[in-house]
Amino acid sequence: MLGPFAIDTYLPAFAGIAADLQATPVQIQQTLSAYLFAFAFMSLFHGSLSDSFGRRPVVLWGIAVFTLASVGCALSQNIGQLVACRALQGLSTGAGIVVSRAVIRDLFPPADAQRVMSQVTLFFGVAPAVAPIVGGFLFVHLGWHAVFWALALAGALLWVGNWWLLPETLHGSLRQPFAVRPLVRAYVELALNPRFLLLALASGVPFNGMFLYVLSAPAFLGEHLHLAPTEFFWFFLCTISGIMGGAFLSGRLAGRIAPERQIRIGFAVMLAVSVGNLIANLLCVPHVGWALIPIGLYALGWAMMTPVVTLLVLDLVPERRGMAASLQAFVGAASNGLVAGVVAPLVMHDTQLLALASLLLMMVGLFAWGWLQRR
Repeated sequence: MLGPFAIDTYLPAFAGIAADLQATPVQIQQTLSAYLFAFAFMSLFHGSLSDSFGRRPVVLWGIAVFTLASVGCALSQNIGQLVACRALQGLSTGAGIVVSRAVIRDLFPPADAQRVMSQVTLFFGVAPAVAPIVGGFLFVHLGWHAVFWALALAGALLWVGNWWLLPETLHGSLRQPFAVRPLVRAYVELALNPRFLLLALASGVPFNGMFLYVLSAPAFLGEHLHLAPTEFFWFFLCTISGIMGGAFLSGRLAGRIAPERQIRIGFAVMLAVSVGNLIANLLCVPHVGWALIPIGLYALGWAMMTPVVTLLVLDLVPERRGMAASLQAFVGAASNGLVAGVVAPLVMHDTQLLALASLLLMMVGLFAWGWLQRR
């Protein structure tokens, strides 16, 4: 959860950071871009490092660097220092997101791994919804520095917990030699594998159909639905409920129906909801009585299919699950960064454009899955 928490917790404090550090809105936006690009870049390597040196060391080092970077953010005296520390956060926080997927598949057979992955999906999906609430509370009552001190504290507690409880799940005989040329060759082979590319798009891009509304929450909830900041929790309640429901269903269906069928059901839910949401926004003035429901139902469909697609990605290359997780995370992070930096600012002030963009992002994943099935 550190990844989405590091993105969304400080969003409510943008105005306070800009005023305190005398930074322009463009400079403040660079703190987010620096994090996202660093996260996407380093996501390419966390998994491969864990294939060579073990899962446990990569996770512990990643959390340690994240904790120190969070302290640096809290102590920043100017916008340049904050951007640099945010980039360091991005370089380190992906270790937990990427390596944890490989750890799960190391430990469990497919059906059990799907159940555990569903639980991980629940927490991962809840984080972007809860983080702005936590960040807004800390900013209002303690100032923007407290947001990063809280992230540092979370990192320290997680490091202790992982040092105490996390075993090494990659057997020594399965470790890959850390040699640059074979590693690059393996990266290229996997990146050019059509099945991997389609699965990565199917799992990474549809999340942004929901994430777009999280990024646009101040405009969507405040400008369009006329909710006070104290009423924003209704949006997050709908989103969290959808994710919890989808993750629960995914875990219950594990081993009972074919994985491909479960993925189709998840996409069918997202497609129906996205089309209905667009039609409703075209015909009606957005109202809080109905505008939040489609987002929750979309989240349910997403949480149903994501754990299954993730496991299909990891099983493409059982001997290099860390690398597969890395490349999958890179695709997701790159799409998140594109949506946060380009799409959200363009559409957040128009509910019809928001609904259309959400539908199109979902269609990228649906098209990738359909193409894969035809192949």
